Amino acid sequence: MNTPVYLFTGPELGQRNDEIEATKEKLKKKFGDVEEYLFYASETPAVEYLSILQNESLFSSCTCVVVKNADSIKKEEAQLITNWISSLTSETNVLILVSDSISIDSKIEKAVPPAQKKIFWELKEESKFSWVQNYFSKNGYTIVPDAVSIILEMIENNTQALRQECSRFFVCFPKDHVITEEDVESVLINNREENVFTLFDAMCKPNQSPQERFSHSLEVLQKVLLSKENSSVMLIAGLTSCFRKVCLWIKLQNSGKNDDFNLKINGFTSKKQKTQYASAAKIWKIGEATAILAVLSQTDMEIRSGGSLLEATYLQKLIYEIVIKKGAMSAVYSA
Repeated sequence: MNTPVYLFTGPELGQRNDEIEATKEKLKKKFGDVEEYLFYASETPAVEYLSILQNESLFSSCTCVVVKNADSIKKEEAQLITNWISSLTSETNVLILVSDSISIDSKIEKAVPPAQKKIFWELKEESKFSWVQNYFSKNGYTIVPDAVSIILEMIENNTQALRQECSRFFVCFPKDHVITEEDVESVLINNREENVFTLFDAMCKPNQSPQERFSHSLEVLQKVLLSKENSSVMLIAGLTSCFRKVCLWIKLQNSGKNDDFNLKINGFTSKKQKTQYASAAKIWKIGEATAILAVLSQTDMEIRSGGSLLEATYLQKLIYEIVIKKGAMSAVYSA
């Protein structure tokens, strides 16, 4: 019997998501109907998704549970997962563990068959350039080299973000159109969609004062809240991932292990990412970044208990506590 557990890690979101979908398609071909679930390890205790895997579905012949942020699985939860893996007697309950980091708890990693583990590294600089050119070409467009360079400077270093942003050109221009630098400025700069990553980028501009960064961050937050993909849960989860990486960067820096090799194996591969986290490390110390993680967790609980009416207020307060107070929580006013 094949152990129905998969582990997909690394920062290359596009290829990693393609692998997840391909795995699901194989399950559908093999078992027919598949009941699918998605959880975030930073939000959901392991016992919750393991209970789904331990019970046979009444409506489908196969159950597939995807757990993202698997690097945040705690040691006691890791033991529960490895116990479940060791007791497996069926291939119909499938667990797919996913993480932006390249590794998770070692006990779980050892329990997953080598053939079902894969690290998805970000594309190298030269590979990214050709990826963008080929993506436009196969969709019937030509793009000039300088336009490719601008796109790569603006967009996160993963094929999911590149695919999403480059697809916007196909709506704006007819096929056979040659994409120029001016087109990139028109589509990506003037009509830029903000997200959690551009929000984090606005927070860590070392050449700006805290007040300037706070003001800019609030502007970005407002655009994120007005976007069709607005989700405070995903926003906080994204910022949590960013500040975990800030902590990791500072630890590597303080231990003298911030050379290219150690940065790469810890998920810092692109020039943009290295510049961004180096800037963040100039703004926040390790204790402040750790305190910000606590503030993010507290805000998540406040939004969940307070409902959507105060959501924007809680998020604005969160930005203030990150940028201005560097992780210190705001005082509670009492009359």
